[in-house]
Amino acid sequence: MAWALKLPLADEVIESGLVQDFDASLSGIGQELGAGAYSMSDVLALPIFKQEESSLPPDNENKILPFQYVLCAATSPAVKLHDETLTYLNQGQSYEIRMLDNRKLGELPEINGKLVKSIFRVVFHDRRLQYTEHQQLEGWRWNRPGDRILDIDIPMSVGIIDPRANPNQLNTVEFLWDPAKRTSVFIQVHCISTEFTMRKHGGEKGVPFRVQIDTFKENENGEYTEHLHSASCQIKVFKPKGADRKQKTDREKMEKRTPHEKEKYQPSYETTILTECSPWPEITYVNNSPSPGFNSSHSSFPLGEGMVRPRLTIYVCQESLQLREQQQQQQQQQQKHEDGDSNGTFFVYHAIYLEELTAVELTEKIAQLFSISPCQISQIYKQGPTGIHVLISDEMIQNFQEEACFILDTMKAETNDSYHIILK
Repeated sequence: MAWALKLPLADEVIESGLVQDFDASLSGIGQELGAGAYSMSDVLALPIFKQEESSLPPDNENKILPFQYVLCAATSPAVKLHDETLTYLNQGQSYEIRMLDNRKLGELPEINGKLVKSIFRVVFHDRRLQYTEHQQLEGWRWNRPGDRILDIDIPMSVGIIDPRANPNQLNTVEFLWDPAKRTSVFIQVHCISTEFTMRKHGGEKGVPFRVQIDTFKENENGEYTEHLHSASCQIKVFKPKGADRKQKTDREKMEKRTPHEKEKYQPSYETTILTECSPWPEITYVNNSPSPGFNSSHSSFPLGEGMVRPRLTIYVCQESLQLREQQQQQQQQQQKHEDGDSNGTFFVYHAIYLEELTAVELTEKIAQLFSISPCQISQIYKQGPTGIHVLISDEMIQNFQEEACFILDTMKAETNDSYHIILK
C-alpha cells in the first residue's frame, strides 16, 4: 500500500512544519516551585529535563531517524507556526498509528530479520502534572475501577506480535514487531483531558497529554533494553464526538481571521507525525529486565495469542457494619442490589486483576489489598447456598464471571495473626 512507503527525508518534513521541537510549547515553564518541594534527583528524572540534558548535535536537523510513527488523526488548525502540533482524539475511539521503517540502506543491520519492541505511553504534557503523575493515575484508577487509560485494538491492528499490558501500568502497552513488515497499531485512549482538571467554576479547559513511543532492540542476552528511537506528539482527548466538534470550532475560528493573522498559524494536516524526543525514564515505568515473553525465543506468534487485558477482573469491597445493616434492610424489602449501593450510599470497590486464575494468586492479591503477608490468610471461602462456606479452588476461580463483584468478610483463624477470607 502507498502509505507503507518511507516518508520524505527529515529536512523535508521539517520544511513542511510537521516536525517540532519536543518541548517548544511545554506549559508551566514560567511557574515557580516552592524551594525544597522536590529533590533534584526526582526533578532530573522527568522527561522534560532528560530532553534538556540530551544535548543533541547541531546537525540534528539533517539526521535521518531510523523509524517514523504517524498518527492518523488531523492536527488542529489553531496552532501557531512555531508551536508543537496538537491533535484531538475521541475517548475510546480506535486511532491508527503507522510504524514505518525509515532506515537508510545499511543502517542498523543488526536488526535485519529481527523483532524490535515498542512501548506506548499516554503521559502528561504539563510539567506540574508530571511531578504528581503517580498520584494522578492512582486517583483515576479509584474513580474508574477496572478501566485502562490506554489499550490496543487488537482485531484492527496489523503486524504486532505478543501485545501486553501490565495491570499496574494503566497508561502503558507494549508489543514486538518486525520493521521489514507492514505494522499498524490501533490505540484507544479512555481518559479525557478534563478528568485531570481542578473543577472550580465548570467549563475548565482539559489538560494536554502526550502519546510517546519508545523502541528497543535486543541485547546480547535477548533482552529488549537497547534504545533505538523515541518520538511523541501532543494530544487532547474529548468525550465521544467531542474531538470532531472541537476541530470544527477551531476551523471556523480560523476562517474568521484575516489573511495576515492566518499567516501566523499552521495549516491543519491530515495526519500527525510524532517527533523525536528523549526516551521515557525507564525507572518510572519499566524495569530493565524484559517483560515475560519478550525474549529471543519469541520469534513469531500469531496475533491472537497476545493479551492486552488481564484474563480476569473482579471487584471486591470490604464489609462494614453499615453495609451489613443495609443488606439486612434490603433482604427485608426483598430487593437485591449486586453493587451493594442503595438509598444514595456509596461504597468503594477495589479491582483485582488475575492472570493465572489460581487460588494462590487470589490470596496474594487480597493480601496486597489488605497490606498483609499472604501467609496471614489461612483460607479463602465463597459463601454458597444457605450461607455455607465453600473452599475456593483453582477451578472455581476459572469459572468466575468477568467483573464479578464480591463483599469481603474476614474471620479470625484458629492460629494467631491469620484470617479466613469469605467472598459474599
